Amino acid sequence: MITVNEAATAPAEPLRRLAAAGVSIWLDDLSRRRITTGDLAELVASERVVGVTTNPSIFQAAIGSGEDYREQLAELAVRGVTRDEAVRMMTAADVRDAADVLRPVYDATGGRDGRVSIEVDPRLAHHTAATVAEAKQLAWLVNRPNVMIKIPATEAGLPAIAEVIGLGISVNVTLIFSLERYREVMEAYLTGLERAKAAGLDPSLIHSVASFFVSRVDSEIDKRLEKIGTEEARGLKGRAALANARLAYEAYQEVFAGERWTALAAAGAHEQRPLWASTGVKDPAYKDTLYVDELVAPGTVNTMPQATLDATADHGRIEGDTVTGRYDGARADLAAVERLGISYGEVVKQLEDEGVAKFQAAWDDLLAAVGAALNEGVDAE
Repeated sequence: MITVNEAATAPAEPLRRLAAAGVSIWLDDLSRRRITTGDLAELVASERVVGVTTNPSIFQAAIGSGEDYREQLAELAVRGVTRDEAVRMMTAADVRDAADVLRPVYDATGGRDGRVSIEVDPRLAHHTAATVAEAKQLAWLVNRPNVMIKIPATEAGLPAIAEVIGLGISVNVTLIFSLERYREVMEAYLTGLERAKAAGLDPSLIHSVASFFVSRVDSEIDKRLEKIGTEEARGLKGRAALANARLAYEAYQEVFAGERWTALAAAGAHEQRPLWASTGVKDPAYKDTLYVDELVAPGTVNTMPQATLDATADHGRIEGDTVTGRYDGARADLAAVERLGISYGEVVKQLEDEGVAKFQAAWDDLLAAVGAALNEGVDAE
């Protein structure tokens, strides 16, 4: 018999089925209010949320419009810190507190889940050494074993990923759009593990996820398909993103079945799990749980904004693995898009560039808002 308290914390059936299928549910959002009100703790207890991801846009929304940071901003203003340092300290504080909320999950899963991600300054996306230095600083500043440092999968980010992993720091690789780049990310991860092992570090203490962005692929390719306007083109709408993600999972299966990985696994290393990011549907014509229902596969993470999490809990259709074995159809869908004159390589390169630019713009807005607040604090003195 289920008690009232048990019913209050029982996950919705679709979320339970998703977790049972081997998908870790992470929340793609964080704010100080979520922590102080107990909202995050409640999500962890009641909806099988076992991790949190953040990005510059999320923090821009939280800090730029909230009153929850006023006291800390006033104290930082008195101390005369720069706006960059103020942002770093405020975001690190939120991630540290969220990591404490998720710590029981981290302990229960041996570090696999219970993770909270914080991203390096997006202005460093094309600077390897600066990215490494910032990653080390953030890991030190948050000072929690369940933090993950987010590093973008730019050309400059790849060697940074290998170096940071080699230092024993867990990494969430973000802004992955292309299959080729994804393979390079996995290569960087293996290189980093090999360096860590050679340095005498314990590979079993290092974890990583690779954030493969989904909905933005459909947004861009659908726009181009609509412009072509033929029946064939319109029939391909809403299929490219799922095809891309499914082929990424195929690549993941190949890499983590190879000899190089086998040697690392014997030393206790963990696979770098694929993480489906950007899972909120952009086109209202599509089902709002499309990128959850159709990307169910064991060993993956799906990080969802609140609206997608709520929709999945309410009416998600989780009917087992919807990825494995669908690779031929995925290749056929991407090939059909190419035949219509839409360049896959051009699209994914554009999306990577736009992704970095969007995060930089959000960061700039955040810095401006924090700078103004710091000046107000100084004036008030």
